[in-house]
Formats: sequence, C-alpha cells, structure tokens
Amino acid sequence: MTYLPPPAEELRFLDAELRRLDAHRAQLLARRAWLVSVLQSAAAGPATPPFGGPAPTTAPRPEASAPRVQNVLLVLGGVLLTIAAMAFTLVSWGHLGIAGRAAVLGTVTAAALAAPVPLLRRGLRSTAESVAGLGLALTVLDAYALHEAALADTDGTAYAAVAATVLAGAWAAYGTALGALRLPRPAALAAAQLPLLLTALAADAGPHGISAALLLTATADAAAALLVTSPALRPVRIAAAIGAYGTGGWGLLGALWLSWTAPDPGAAVRAAALLLPASAVVLTAAWRIAGTARTAEPGRTGATSGTDVPAASGTPSPALPSFSPQPLTTTLPTATALLGALVLLAALGGVLRVTLPGGWAVPALLLGALALLAAPRIPWMPEQVRRGVAWASAAVQGLALLWALPLVAVALFGPLGRADRPWSGGPADARDAVTVHAPWLSHSGPALAVLGLFAGALALLVRNATWRQRALAGAAVLAWAAALSLPAALELPYVVGLLLLGLLTVAALALPVLPPTGTVLALVTSVDLVFLALADRTATLTALSALTVLYAAASTRSRLAPVTAPAALAYATALACATGAAAGWQAPHTALLVLVVPAVAVAVAPRLATTARVACEVTGVVAAVVAVGLAVVDAPVLALVLSSLGVLAGATATRPDRRAAGYAAAALFALAAWVRLAAWEVTAPEAYTLPVTVPALLVGAWRRRRDPLTGSWPAYGPGLAVTLLPSLAALWRDEGWPRPLLLGSAALLITLLGARHRLRAPLVLGGAVLVLTALHELAPYLVQFADALPRWVPPALAGLLLLALGATYERRLGDVRRVRDVLGRMS
Repeated sequence: MTYLPPPAEELRFLDAELRRLDAHRAQLLARRAWLVSVLQSAAAGPATPPFGGPAPTTAPRPEASAPRVQNVLLVLGGVLLTIAAMAFTLVSWGHLGIAGRAAVLGTVTAAALAAPVPLLRRGLRSTAESVAGLGLALTVLDAYALHEAALADTDGTAYAAVAATVLAGAWAAYGTALGALRLPRPAALAAAQLPLLLTALAADAGPHGISAALLLTATADAAAALLVTSPALRPVRIAAAIGAYGTGGWGLLGALWLSWTAPDPGAAVRAAALLLPASAVVLTAAWRIAGTARTAEPGRTGATSGTDVPAASGTPSPALPSFSPQPLTTTLPTATALLGALVLLAALGGVLRVTLPGGWAVPALLLGALALLAAPRIPWMPEQVRRGVAWASAAVQGLALLWALPLVAVALFGPLGRADRPWSGGPADARDAVTVHAPWLSHSGPALAVLGLFAGALALLVRNATWRQRALAGAAVLAWAAALSLPAALELPYVVGLLLLGLLTVAALALPVLPPTGTVLALVTSVDLVFLALADRTATLTALSALTVLYAAASTRSRLAPVTAPAALAYATALACATGAAAGWQAPHTALLVLVVPAVAVAVAPRLATTARVACEVTGVVAAVVAVGLAVVDAPVLALVLSSLGVLAGATATRPDRRAAGYAAAALFALAAWVRLAAWEVTAPEAYTLPVTVPALLVGAWRRRRDPLTGSWPAYGPGLAVTLLPSLAALWRDEGWPRPLLLGSAALLITLLGARHRLRAPLVLGGAVLVLTALHELAPYLVQFADALPRWVPPALAGLLLLALGATYERRLGDVRRVRDVLGRMS
C-alpha cells in the first residue's frame, strides 16, 4: 500500500519543493534576461553570463513612452493645422474673398466638430480631443470671417465681446453634449474671461472700469472653482482656478497701480474701493478652502486646532478633488490668505501715501502691518488663514525694511565710488565721502524710524525660544546698520568717520553673543572702511596695514579663522597692490610682490583647521589670479608668474591630501609655454586642440578598459569636444572649402564609430557637428527652396502627418492592450 505521510510532514515537503522551484525559476529568468540583452545590444565585447559573474547589463530603455509620443504628435498636429488654417484665412487664397473663405471655413469647422463623434465610438479619445481642439480654434476663425464678411461696420471690440460670449456658451454646450471630451468646457471657461473686459474696453470705462471688470471675472472664476464639485468636471475646476488667479492677478495689478499713482485722496479712496472687496473675496476663499480641507479629512467635521467651523446651511463644504487634503491644509489656504491680507495692506498704504508727507507713510504702514499680527489671535480663525495673515504682515515689514535699506546702501556702498578716483584728496566730511556718485536721501528720517521700529519689534515681540536667537541677530544687524549710517547722517569729520568704522569693526569681532553674525558684520565694515580710506594715500596704507594685522591676530581664534584668515590674506593682497602703486611700480612688477600672498597661503594653510585651510587656499588662488591679471600685459613677466605659481602648486601637491594640485602645476607650466605660442599669433584652433584631444582620447580608452562601467561622456566627451566645438565655431567664420571637408569627414567618422560601438558621446557630438556642417554648406540652397513654397503649406503637411501618426499610435496601443488582456486571462 502507498505510504501517506502525516499532514505536517507533507506540508514541509511541499514547502521545500516550492522553494526549490522558485530558486530554479529565478535562475532561468536571469539567464533569459541575459540572453535578451545579448540579442538587443551590440557586440561591444564578450558577454559575461550571469551565473558566477557580474550582473548582466540591461538593454537601454526608450526615454519616451508610446502614449506620450502619441499625445505629442496629436497636439503638434492640431497646432500646425490651426496655424495653417489661420494662414489660409488671413493671407492665402485671396482670390476667394473673405466670403468664400468663410464658407470654406464653415464647412471645415462643421466637419471638425462632428468628427469626434465617430472617433469616440471607435475608442480614439486622444485623436478626438485633438480634432475637437482644431474645431474650437476654427470657430474663432469663423467668428472673424463673419465679422469681415457681414459685420465689418460694427465696432471690433464690441463684436469681440459678443463673439466671446457666444463662443463660451457654444463651447460649453458642445462639451456638455460630448461629455467624454475634456477640452471644450475648460475652453469655454477660458473664453468667458473676455466678455466683461472687452465690454469695458468698448464702453471706454477707463482704468477703474477695466480693473473692476477683471476683478468681477475673477470673482466668478473663484466661485466656480469652489462650488463645482463633480469629479467629472475636474478640468473645469482647474481652469477656473487658473482663471481666478490669472485674471484676478491682472485686476489686482491694475487696482494697485491706480492706488499707488493716485494724485489725491479721492482717487486713492476710489482705488481702495476696488481693493477692499477683492481682499474680502480672497480672504473668504481662503477661509472656505481651509474649512473644506478640514471637512475632507476622515473623522473631522470642520475642527482644527481645537476650533469648530460649522459648514454653511448645515451641509458639508464641497471638496476640491483637484487638490489632496494635505496640500490644502498646508499650502493653498495659506497662500490665498497671504494674498488677501497683502491686498488689504496695499489699500491702506495707497491712502496713507497721499495723506502723510515726506515718506512717513512707510512707518505708518509698518505700524499697520504690526497691528495686523493681532488678527491671527482671533480664536475661530483657521490655522492656515492665520498663518497666511502672519506671513502677509511679515512681507510688508520686509518691504518697509527694503525701503529703508537705501539709506544703509548709500552709507555702505557709497565709498565704492572712490575706487575710480583713488587718492584724490580727503573729503570735507563723512557725508561727502559716501556721496561720490549718489545723492543723499531726503527720507533719511523715516528710514531711520523704520529701522528702529523693526529692530524694536524683533527684540520685543519675538518670544519663541526657537526664533529668539535669530531675532536678536536681526536686531543686532539693524543696530549695526544704524551705527553705520550715523556718521554720514550727522555729517561728522572724515577722520572721525574712519575711526568710528574701525572701532565698529573691532566691536563686531568681539561680539560675544552671536559670533557668526559679528564676524560677518566686521568683515563688511572693514571693506567699507577700505573703500572709504581710498580718498587718501596715507589713510589707505594705514587702513590696509591695520586690517591685515587685526585679522591675522583674530585668526588665532579657531572659531574665527575660517573668515579672518582669508580676510587677512585678501587685505595683504590689497596692501601689496597699494604698496606697488605708491612706489610707482608698473603692474607686471607689482604682480611679483603679490606672489608673496599665495606663498604665505601655501605655508600657513597646513597649520589651520580643515574649513579655515580650504578658505585660505581659495584666497591664495584668488591672489594668484590677481597676480596673473597684473602680469598679463607683459608676456615674459606673465610666463615668470605662471612658472612661480606652478612651483607653488607643486609644493602644495607634496601634501598627501592635496595630490590633485599636481595637475594644476602641470597645467600652469603648460600655460606658461603657451604664452610664448600666443605671441606667434596662431589662429588655427586645431593647432592647440589636437595635441590635447589625442592624449585625452587615449586616457579615456584606457579608463574604459580599466573600468567598463565608465560612460562614453566622461571618457570621450571632453576629448572630442575640445577639437570639434572650436573647429565648428571657426567653420561659421571660414568661407573656404578645406575646413568644412575635413571637419565633416572627421565628424562622419566619429559618428560611424559611435554607432558601431553604441557609444553615445561620439554619436551625439559627431552627429551634431556633421548636421551643423551640412547645414552650413546647404543653407543657401535651403533658403531658396523655402522661398518657393507658400508659407502655410509646410505646417499643414506636418500637422496632417502628425495627426495620422498620433491616430496610428492610439490604434496600436489599443491593440496591444487588448492582446495583453487576452494573455492575462490565460493560465
């Protein structure tokens, strides 16, 4: 009799057999994938099987999916056919007359609008959408043709308003009749943006009427975006939201322009009458969106942060399916509330501007923004709206601060004007020193008041432990800005102003509470001191020497070294240049003195911490660039400077962590040799590029041989680009035939090699250069051929071709889906 094991033992046996089959199946699948990759890839080398070796390389995947290609083709086809129809209506076939063209267009329009019906029945939805879009565009041309043929005497703007209204209704009805199409109803909503605006223009309503029309249209769009709840109308909601923001944005810009250009209080009040309702609408929308987001959350009935917000009329607020609840609760209500509060403050600012004199409207508006911070304390206000109002207040405070910054900018950047007139003599006072090219600001008093209010607000109102230190840092910066502006505001003597800036630099470096902020402020103040001292030779040398010593001494403190060490080297570089200028040396000889700074950087950098070491080395490199710039006018001295820098780079390369500096040393020595070659006035770029291309390609081939995973771009791209691109640039300035012939032959050979070995870099670079070379040679003939065709024929033919390809794509994709479904049902 057959032995039947116990169930537990039989279960263990079955599990073991299944695991063995799964392992064998995985091996077979791996082997199959390798075979497929071998068949699909080029024979670039012997393939390595997956068993016992590295993982097989997969075949390259297409970068664009078939549905995306289909949609691109259909959209391009529809656009090109629309352009061709416009060219036909407006330019070509003039012998038909506008009436004949209107009749032809009407027939084509009817056919285009009727074509989606059979296309939808055959399942070609994307093609139907494209053809329907063409039909909608043709209705616009029909309206134009009707006006030109029968209503030419009517006012164009009024006719456009009526036509936009009719088209919006017709498109909406068409979209409702063909509910499967997504385009007509959003297009109808887009057309509905025009009637009120065009009516205002036709009635010559003026800027106030135009802004009111735009704001009313945006209000209707916002209502549609908030109240339409059907999931099938998601494109309509998206279009309504875009229209609300777009049209409303233009309306708000117009109303803001009217407010801020109002010549009297009456005009400002009229502009505010536009802005205040718009602000109310925006804030209401923000409140509504926030409530909708809360009701959309599972298990919530409109409560957030312990506050209940009941729905209107006892019904839940409609959700917005186009947005997920999480973005609604974090982004959209906050941004909308921010916009509404900003509009409210703008209306207030426009009235204050014409009622308060001398720029004092800005401090008053700043007080209003600070008072707006009390609004978020309303208990029943949603958290998102509260956050948006707070951000609006912060934005206005920032704008007020920006308005006051020109006072600080004049005090800070005014001394830069001494750069073009160094050592021209000491100015009369500190204000004269900072107003070389810029006049003194007339609103310095209100600007200082803004700085004081903002500093006080930061120091007194910010109590949160997380933001407290940042607020104190901001208050310190504002106090520094006020101290920097005081010498010029008080018109102190020039020398006293220099001394105060020096003391401010030392005090900022010694600031104990906020060392990063103090270090940055000290650095900025010292730069201002240097430019301010440029008026006098003695003051310049004294200031640079003192700052070099000060920052060198401060570099002994490790926490300051990343900033002070490079600053000391920078001021030493400036001191070397100033010393050479004071001694009457020429620029190339001064460059030899500047070389001392990179040498000091090479010697000092290894003794510093990592961050300070990198900053010091970067400053040394900048000083080296300055030396090269000074010596560039004298080839022998330039070669000496480059050779010296090569020696310094070689010395740096002796350090284990800076071996890469050896490449820079080699490049500097090579560049020193090329300086001599440049004196020969060699104009052929190949003489310089080919000696680099050949070894670069050899190195790339060696790298790919050592590491087969290396791509062709890092291996061959630089070497090929070094010669191909300069030669291509020289080709477009060369009228002879040898260069195009040689360059085209080389590009053809590179392209063939790239295709043979499946290398992207040679294929792309060679093919691009080959195409551009051919275009350079065939350009005159192509221009003659293009002039012989009507302008509308090429886009029309291209549009028909793309539509046919798109429809074919859609049909093939449908067949593939059906085959996949049949295979999926098979066992």
